[in-house]
Amino acid sequence: MRILVLSGGSGRRLWPLSNDIRAKQFLKVLSDEEGNLESMIQRIHRQLSAAGLSDKVTFVAGESQRDQILAQLGNAVDLVLEPSRRDTFPAITLGCAYLESVRNLSPGEAVLVIPVDPFVEAGYFEKLKEVALAVEKEGRMVLLGARPDRPTEQYGYITLDEGKGPLYRVKAFVEKPPRAKAEALIAEGALWNMGVFGFTIDLFKKAVNRSKLDFKQIFASYDSLEQTSFDYKVLEKEKHIAVLPYKGQWKDLGTWKTLTQNISTRPYGKVMAHENSTNTYIINELNIPLAVMGIRDAIVVATHEGILVSDLEATEALKDIIKSVNSRPMYEEKRWGSYIVLDDEPLPEGRWTITKKLFIDEGKGISYQYHLHREEIWTILKGEGLIMIEGMKSLVTSGDVIKISKEMKHGIQAITPLEIIEVQMGEIISEKDIIRIDD
Repeated sequence: MRILVLSGGSGRRLWPLSNDIRAKQFLKVLSDEEGNLESMIQRIHRQLSAAGLSDKVTFVAGESQRDQILAQLGNAVDLVLEPSRRDTFPAITLGCAYLESVRNLSPGEAVLVIPVDPFVEAGYFEKLKEVALAVEKEGRMVLLGARPDRPTEQYGYITLDEGKGPLYRVKAFVEKPPRAKAEALIAEGALWNMGVFGFTIDLFKKAVNRSKLDFKQIFASYDSLEQTSFDYKVLEKEKHIAVLPYKGQWKDLGTWKTLTQNISTRPYGKVMAHENSTNTYIINELNIPLAVMGIRDAIVVATHEGILVSDLEATEALKDIIKSVNSRPMYEEKRWGSYIVLDDEPLPEGRWTITKKLFIDEGKGISYQYHLHREEIWTILKGEGLIMIEGMKSLVTSGDVIKISKEMKHGIQAITPLEIIEVQMGEIISEKDIIRIDD
């Protein structure tokens, strides 16, 4: 069996802690067994390893998530990068093409697709193995559905047609019904749709009417693939899908309400919280103090993206409230460290400037690269590093200023942790304007 872990989504429902680059799965707000902070993607990766499945896993993610995944999971992770953000159907098609034409997966071997962000226990991973066995034995697509413990409008439902167990035939899919409808579905024995489904490469190709899955060809024409969900494109049109019920712990931590049920109320960052602020979750990533008094059952979050103060129940509407928020991320984790945006504004004559503060970890560095549309000025605030400009190496330290012109090849490595103010100026300022020569 092979497992495709989908690491998509922007996590806008967890704003301002998440953004279009720093999606919810990268937020280090959970705790491992030793009490250390970990992210959702680190948790699922750790659990897959504990279940003996790490060598069977491929992560499918957007190009913009590359650095964060490598920083959190290490360079050895098997990773397929989407050239652009689309939806689950294109992502799974690309992942299957990778498994067939790059990994040479047998057409009859089970492929499981799972989301990156469920909060689950060890039994979930044993159930994945059962799904894989059922796929290969039954010769049809098999889903995993959770037994509901309450009616909710947050999840989709799978209704059952027939079967005596452990497999049941899928009758229909119901997408996030109103509470009254959810109660009726549960009474009929419906399951929550966990976004977990298994198939073989042959079954997939038949479902999407393809005779071959060539990775290079699909990657090159990725933007031409239909931008839709796998559920809509494939599952809802298949007539012989089975589902395996799962009775263990399963939660989708996609909102502040559900996430706070699984994190500590201990304040994070520079926080002064009065004892009468009960059941209030406070996160402060800014380098200024935050005082919270007399607020109950609430979430207070201050980051470089913005500030949120909300009753926990009201956060369900957050995604609609922040539609007009600037989409440019103000904070991003990279393989070499992280950066925050200090200023972002236009200049005369159609030019633009962005000022960032870079934090480069010891022993890591920014790749040897150049830009076609912008120039940069680096001011070294702290630390010592080795810089290379047009093939010439030199040491830099606190107080040094380096001007980098367009098309000038440059890179830097931190000997000790480096802090740098970087000012970018040009007609076009984009992360795509990076031509890497050497990583």
